[in-house]
Amino acid sequence: MIRILVVCMGNICRSPTASAVLQGEVQRRGLARSVQVDSAGTYGGHQGEKADKRAIQVAAAAGYEQIHQERARRVQAQDYERCDLILAMDRDNLANLEDSCPPEHRHKLHLFLDYAGVEAGGEVPDPYYGNLAGFERVLALCEAGARGVLDRLSPAAR
Repeated sequence: MIRILVVCMGNICRSPTASAVLQGEVQRRGLARSVQVDSAGTYGGHQGEKADKRAIQVAAAAGYEQIHQERARRVQAQDYERCDLILAMDRDNLANLEDSCPPEHRHKLHLFLDYAGVEAGGEVPDPYYGNLAGFERVLALCEAGARGVLDRLSPAAR
């Protein structure tokens, strides 16, 4: 089993979208028995909340119903050991993860888009203070990123 954790700041916009998209792609590829996806945030202020209503709207409209199951949580110490791959949505959150990650697990930390091989400046922008178009951009980046991540993992995931 390969365990992937996607991480943004509050775990209500980008990482739940990425998680829902990755879960959808895992299902589509028939990898549900070999790949598990979760999401978390580096900030715990939204603990237990559903994803942002705009993230839900955009993801659900695209068929990613898994977003309804997402609940915000903060990255926990055990995530570093439990997960095989921890993908941050941006450099700030990657730096936060690096600060709290035990040295023996730092090799698991990457930027989501860089790991996926997506040329988009390496970061998924935070849409929280913007309009619906920002959430649509995040979804498009997450779709490209999810395909790239699973393409890269496919031999190991089988």
